[in-house]
Amino acid sequence: MTLNLTAEYKMLLALASKAQKNAHAPYSNFQVGAAIIDENAQLHASCNVENAAYPLGQCAEAGAISAMIASGSKQIKQILIASPNDDFCPPCGGCRQKIAEFADAQTEVHLATKNGQVKTVKFAELLPLAFGFET
Repeated sequence: MTLNLTAEYKMLLALASKAQKNAHAPYSNFQVGAAIIDENAQLHASCNVENAAYPLGQCAEAGAISAMIASGSKQIKQILIASPNDDFCPPCGGCRQKIAEFADAQTEVHLATKNGQVKTVKFAELLPLAFGFET
């Protein structure tokens, strides 16, 4: 399932992989990285940050979105989620709704595995009938 990888994809993967190495995941040992290209072609990345009180942790996607908003950008053009293993790691339900706030139905979501597999889907495939945008 490996595609001809675009320069944008390669930049997202490198940034997400770098962030992934900094994940704070002492409870699950499941380190995730995420990276975004916004409407201004700026890059933003983050990793998951766990907390002993599980609901207080933060997913990598949420952190990348926060970094994007803090920079002044408002729209996700592409997002990549880097899995720590050989399985695709799609965003959780909460992160799908967070992505929906700043994406549209055609926003590309790239899922990358540790072994180099790539799956790209349109956001509407991950969260059909999402609150906040028309498909």
